[in-house]
Amino acid sequence: AGENFDQSPLRRTFKSKVLAHYPQNIEWNPFDQDAVNMLCMPKGLSFRTQADNRDPQLHSFIITREDGSRTYGFVLTFYEEVTSKQICTAMQTLYQMHNAEQYSSVCASSSCSMDSLASSSDEGDATSLAKLQRYNSYDISRDVLYVSKCICLITPLPFMQACKKFLIQLYKAVTSQQPPPLPLESYIHNILYEVPLPPPGRSLKFYGVYEPIVCQRPGPNELPLSDYPLREVFELLGLENLVQVFTCVLLEMQILLYSQ
Repeated sequence: AGENFDQSPLRRTFKSKVLAHYPQNIEWNPFDQDAVNMLCMPKGLSFRTQADNRDPQLHSFIITREDGSRTYGFVLTFYEEVTSKQICTAMQTLYQMHNAEQYSSVCASSSCSMDSLASSSDEGDATSLAKLQRYNSYDISRDVLYVSKCICLITPLPFMQACKKFLIQLYKAVTSQQPPPLPLESYIHNILYEVPLPPPGRSLKFYGVYEPIVCQRPGPNELPLSDYPLREVFELLGLENLVQVFTCVLLEMQILLYSQ
């Protein structure tokens, strides 16, 4: 809804949904499917071809409830090949419709009706159509179609680095030609049911899919857990903006961060 249909089909976003979640439900932390779906894929489902960048991306989110309690989500988004011929055919049909609309708009804006310019405009239209088909097309016989997919961990504390490492290792196991030592379900069961939260002031080492992972929890007299790398803040905001934000914090001003 509200999508700009002037964009090519591969630049549009499509409706996503949660495929599976474990465990099914927890009494003290009920699973909010709509919220998690929206926060995992805020822009919706997207498609790519072999010509596009498909590097995995990591992001995090916070769900704050009415009582002020928080849960933290850590998401790894990657692209996997579309194996459904029906979806590939539908994408090609969308491109044919899109190119036809673009071509008709090119014709409408040119001087097609003027006899003196008929031949030159026809050549121009043909050139425009060729460009559209070359730079803005999907050919089912030539291109490989990929679709975005997410794996997400929801935790009671923001152990960003530990969750990031686990998700990356899990993703490698999913995409690797060589399967991991144990079935994937074993690693998921382990982190959900067998890895405890570290006690305050202690660190915990547990095994991921390939390498051990360490997470640390601050003690009662220490600053709250902040596992986010400060370097990324400097890279995102820049030095001057960060100094300005820090000044606003010290002056107890209201701060609004706006982002895509």
